[in-house]
Amino acid sequence: MTAIAADNLLVRRGEAVLVDRLSLTLGPTGSVAIIGPNGAGKSTLLKVLAGIERPTDGQVRVGDRALLSLSGAARTRTLGFLPQYFEPHWDLSVAELVRLGAERVGGIAPEAMAETSRTFELEDLGHRRWSTLSGGERARVLLASVLVVDPPVLLADEPAASLDIRHRLDVVRALAQRGTTRLSVVVVHDLDLAFRFFERVILLDRGHIVADARAADLIADPRLDQVFGVSFERLATSDGPLLRARS
Repeated sequence: MTAIAADNLLVRRGEAVLVDRLSLTLGPTGSVAIIGPNGAGKSTLLKVLAGIERPTDGQVRVGDRALLSLSGAARTRTLGFLPQYFEPHWDLSVAELVRLGAERVGGIAPEAMAETSRTFELEDLGHRRWSTLSGGERARVLLASVLVVDPPVLLADEPAASLDIRHRLDVVRALAQRGTTRLSVVVVHDLDLAFRFFERVILLDRGHIVADARAADLIADPRLDQVFGVSFERLATSDGPLLRARS
Protein backbone atom coordinates (compact mmCIF):
# COMPACT_ATOMS: atom_id res chain seq x y z
CA MET A 1 0.00 0.00 0.00
CA THR A 2 1.31 3.43 -0.98
CA ALA A 3 1.08 6.39 1.38
CA ILE A 4 2.62 8.94 -0.98
CA ALA A 5 4.29 8.75 -4.37
CA ALA A 6 5.99 11.07 -6.83
CA ASP A 7 5.45 10.37 -10.53
CA ASN A 8 7.97 11.82 -13.00
CA LEU A 9 8.38 15.09 -11.07
CA LEU A 10 10.02 18.03 -12.78
CA VAL A 11 10.64 21.31 -10.96
CA ARG A 12 12.14 24.12 -13.01
CA ARG A 13 12.90 27.69 -11.93
CA GLY A 14 13.89 29.73 -14.92
CA GLU A 15 16.71 27.82 -16.58
CA ALA A 16 17.52 25.84 -13.43
CA VAL A 17 16.16 22.30 -13.01
CA LEU A 18 15.83 21.56 -9.29
CA VAL A 19 14.06 18.17 -9.53
CA ASP A 20 14.63 16.26 -12.75
CA ARG A 21 12.00 13.66 -13.72
CA LEU A 22 12.09 12.01 -10.31
CA SER A 23 9.81 9.12 -9.33
CA LEU A 24 9.51 7.75 -5.81
CA THR A 25 7.14 5.50 -3.85
CA LEU A 26 6.82 5.60 -0.05
CA GLY A 27 4.75 3.14 1.97
CA PRO A 28 2.37 3.88 4.85
CA THR A 29 5.08 3.25 7.45
CA GLY A 30 8.83 3.60 7.60
CA SER A 31 11.62 5.99 8.52
CA VAL A 32 13.24 7.57 5.46
CA ALA A 33 16.18 9.98 5.43
CA ILE A 34 16.86 12.15 2.38
CA ILE A 35 20.51 13.16 2.03
CA GLY A 36 22.64 14.91 -0.55
CA PRO A 37 24.97 17.89 -1.04
CA ASN A 38 23.77 21.48 -1.12
CA GLY A 39 21.67 22.11 -4.21
CA ALA A 40 20.72 18.46 -4.62
CA GLY A 41 16.99 19.29 -4.55
CA LYS A 42 16.19 17.89 -1.10
CA SER A 43 14.12 20.79 0.24
CA THR A 44 12.38 21.35 -3.08
CA LEU A 45 11.36 17.70 -3.29
CA LEU A 46 9.98 17.79 0.24
CA LYS A 47 7.92 20.92 -0.47
CA VAL A 48 6.45 19.34 -3.59
CA LEU A 49 5.58 16.16 -1.67
CA ALA A 50 3.83 18.35 0.92
CA GLY A 51 1.89 20.29 -1.73
CA ILE A 52 3.55 23.59 -0.76
CA GLU A 53 5.15 23.95 -4.20
CA ARG A 54 3.64 22.83 -7.48
CA PRO A 55 5.81 20.80 -9.82
CA THR A 56 6.42 22.06 -13.34
CA ASP A 57 5.38 18.62 -14.53
CA GLY A 58 4.46 15.26 -13.01
CA GLN A 59 2.34 14.75 -9.92
CA VAL A 60 2.27 13.62 -6.30
CA ARG A 61 -0.27 11.01 -5.23
CA VAL A 62 -1.55 10.33 -1.71
CA GLY A 63 -2.93 6.82 -1.80
CA ASP A 64 -4.79 6.64 -5.11
CA ARG A 65 -5.59 10.35 -5.30
CA ALA A 66 -3.67 13.28 -6.71
CA LEU A 67 -2.35 15.45 -3.87
CA LEU A 68 -3.51 18.67 -5.51
CA SER A 69 -7.08 17.32 -5.73
CA LEU A 70 -7.33 17.08 -1.92
CA SER A 71 -8.92 19.87 0.08
CA GLY A 72 -6.78 21.91 2.44
CA ALA A 73 -8.36 20.18 5.43
CA ALA A 74 -7.66 16.73 3.98
CA ARG A 75 -4.03 17.62 3.35
CA THR A 76 -3.67 18.92 6.90
CA ARG A 77 -5.08 15.72 8.38
CA THR A 78 -2.78 13.57 6.25
CA LEU A 79 0.48 15.46 5.86
CA GLY A 80 2.52 17.19 8.54
CA PHE A 81 5.25 19.49 7.21
CA LEU A 82 8.17 20.90 9.20
CA PRO A 83 9.95 23.64 7.26
CA GLN A 84 13.61 24.44 7.64
CA TYR A 85 12.74 28.06 8.47
CA PHE A 86 9.56 29.43 10.04
CA GLU A 87 8.47 32.86 11.22
CA PRO A 88 4.86 33.46 12.42
CA HIS A 89 3.05 36.60 11.32
CA TRP A 90 2.30 37.48 14.95
CA ASP A 91 4.44 37.18 18.06
CA LEU A 92 2.36 34.40 19.58
CA SER A 93 3.05 32.50 22.76
CA VAL A 94 4.22 28.89 22.78
CA ALA A 95 0.85 27.70 24.09
CA GLU A 96 -0.97 29.59 21.32
CA LEU A 97 1.23 28.12 18.60
CA VAL A 98 0.73 24.55 19.79
CA ARG A 99 -3.01 25.14 20.14
CA LEU A 100 -3.19 26.53 16.60
CA GLY A 101 -1.48 23.36 15.38
CA ALA A 102 -4.14 21.26 17.07
CA GLU A 103 -6.97 23.41 15.72
CA ARG A 104 -5.93 22.64 12.14
CA VAL A 105 -7.79 19.35 12.56
CA GLY A 106 -10.56 20.68 14.80
CA GLY A 107 -8.67 20.41 18.09
CA ILE A 108 -7.53 17.50 20.23
CA ALA A 109 -8.04 16.35 23.81
CA PRO A 110 -6.32 18.39 26.57
CA GLU A 111 -4.50 15.23 27.67
CA ALA A 112 -2.87 14.94 24.24
CA MET A 113 -1.87 18.61 24.38
CA ALA A 114 -0.29 18.08 27.79
CA GLU A 115 1.55 14.96 26.59
CA THR A 116 2.96 16.88 23.62
CA SER A 117 4.22 19.63 25.93
CA ARG A 118 5.94 17.08 28.15
CA THR A 119 7.50 15.28 25.18
CA PHE A 120 9.10 18.46 23.87
CA GLU A 121 9.83 19.94 27.32
CA LEU A 122 7.55 22.95 26.81
CA GLU A 123 5.82 23.01 30.21
CA ASP A 124 7.83 26.04 31.36
CA LEU A 125 7.68 27.81 27.97
CA GLY A 126 3.91 28.09 27.50
CA HIS A 127 3.72 31.81 28.31
CA ARG A 128 6.85 32.76 26.35
CA ARG A 129 6.53 34.70 23.10
CA TRP A 130 8.12 33.42 19.87
CA SER A 131 10.46 36.42 19.71
CA THR A 132 12.00 35.53 23.09
CA LEU A 133 12.85 31.91 22.20
CA SER A 134 16.26 30.58 21.25
CA GLY A 135 16.75 28.72 17.97
CA GLY A 136 16.57 25.36 19.73
CA GLU A 137 13.41 26.32 21.63
CA ARG A 138 11.77 27.49 18.41
CA ALA A 139 12.59 24.18 16.72
CA ARG A 140 10.99 22.23 19.58
CA VAL A 141 7.85 24.42 19.52
CA LEU A 142 7.50 23.99 15.76
CA LEU A 143 7.86 20.23 16.11
CA ALA A 144 5.21 20.17 18.82
CA SER A 145 2.77 22.27 16.78
CA VAL A 146 2.96 19.77 13.90
CA LEU A 147 3.19 16.50 15.81
CA VAL A 148 0.38 17.36 18.23
CA VAL A 149 -2.08 16.12 15.56
CA ASP A 150 -0.02 12.96 14.88
CA PRO A 151 -0.31 13.06 11.06
CA PRO A 152 0.00 9.76 9.16
CA VAL A 153 2.74 11.28 6.97
CA LEU A 154 5.42 13.57 8.37
CA LEU A 155 7.75 15.52 6.06
CA ALA A 156 10.52 17.34 7.91
CA ASP A 157 13.25 19.55 6.45
CA GLU A 158 16.36 19.41 8.68
CA PRO A 159 14.27 19.81 11.86
CA ALA A 160 17.22 19.37 14.23
CA ALA A 161 19.64 21.79 12.55
CA SER A 162 19.40 24.48 15.26
CA LEU A 163 19.31 22.15 18.26
CA ASP A 164 22.08 21.35 20.72
CA ILE A 165 23.58 17.87 20.66
CA ARG A 166 21.23 16.29 23.21
CA HIS A 167 18.02 17.67 21.72
CA ARG A 168 19.25 16.90 18.20
CA LEU A 169 19.64 13.24 19.10
CA ASP A 170 16.27 13.18 20.88
CA VAL A 171 14.41 14.78 17.97
CA VAL A 172 15.99 12.69 15.23
CA ARG A 173 15.46 9.51 17.24
CA ALA A 174 11.80 10.41 17.87
CA LEU A 175 11.14 11.20 14.21
CA ALA A 176 12.75 7.96 13.09
CA GLN A 177 10.81 5.94 15.68
CA ARG A 178 7.54 7.32 14.27
CA GLY A 179 8.32 5.12 11.28
CA THR A 180 7.16 2.04 13.18
CA THR A 181 3.52 3.19 12.92
CA ARG A 182 3.59 6.19 10.54
CA LEU A 183 5.59 7.41 7.57
CA SER A 184 8.43 9.74 8.56
CA VAL A 185 10.46 11.38 5.78
CA VAL A 186 13.26 13.66 6.97
CA VAL A 187 15.90 15.71 5.16
CA VAL A 188 19.03 15.09 7.23
CA HIS A 189 22.25 17.09 6.96
CA ASP A 190 24.24 14.97 9.43
CA LEU A 191 25.05 11.75 7.59
CA ASP A 192 25.88 9.82 10.76
CA LEU A 193 22.42 10.58 12.16
CA ALA A 194 20.81 9.53 8.89
CA PHE A 195 22.55 6.16 8.83
CA ARG A 196 22.27 5.55 12.56
CA PHE A 197 18.54 6.14 13.03
CA PHE A 198 16.75 5.66 9.69
CA GLU A 199 15.81 2.42 7.96
CA ARG A 200 15.91 3.75 4.40
CA VAL A 201 18.16 6.42 2.94
CA ILE A 202 17.62 8.23 -0.36
CA LEU A 203 20.68 9.91 -1.88
CA LEU A 204 19.91 12.89 -4.14
CA ASP A 205 22.19 14.80 -6.47
CA ARG A 206 21.20 17.49 -8.97
CA GLY A 207 17.55 16.60 -8.75
CA HIS A 208 18.07 12.88 -9.38
CA ILE A 209 17.86 9.88 -7.07
CA VAL A 210 21.35 8.39 -7.18
CA ALA A 211 20.64 5.64 -4.66
CA ASP A 212 17.66 4.45 -2.62
CA ALA A 213 18.44 1.61 -0.23
CA ARG A 214 18.49 0.29 3.30
CA ALA A 215 20.77 2.44 5.43
CA ALA A 216 22.92 -0.57 6.30
CA ASP A 217 23.55 -1.19 2.59
CA LEU A 218 23.96 2.37 1.34
CA ILE A 219 26.59 3.40 3.88
CA ALA A 220 29.13 1.17 2.11
CA ASP A 221 28.13 2.30 -1.39
CA PRO A 222 30.93 4.15 -3.27
CA ARG A 223 28.32 6.42 -4.86
CA LEU A 224 28.09 8.15 -1.47
CA ASP A 225 31.72 9.25 -1.82
CA GLN A 226 31.22 10.28 -5.45
CA VAL A 227 28.18 12.45 -4.78
CA PHE A 228 29.74 14.29 -1.83
CA GLY A 229 33.12 14.59 -3.55
CA VAL A 230 35.12 13.14 -0.67
CA SER A 231 36.56 9.81 0.39
CA PHE A 232 34.72 8.44 3.42
CA GLU A 233 36.41 6.21 5.93
CA ARG A 234 33.92 3.78 7.48
CA LEU A 235 34.62 3.42 11.20
CA ALA A 236 33.19 0.45 13.12
CA THR A 237 31.54 1.44 16.44
CA SER A 238 29.09 -0.15 18.87
CA ASP A 239 26.34 1.98 17.28
CA GLY A 240 27.26 0.84 13.77
CA PRO A 241 29.52 2.36 11.10
CA LEU A 242 30.43 6.04 11.25
CA LEU A 243 31.69 8.15 8.37
CA ARG A 244 34.85 10.25 8.50
CA ALA A 245 35.49 12.37 5.44
CA ARG A 246 38.95 12.62 3.90
CA SER A 247 39.70 15.03 1.08
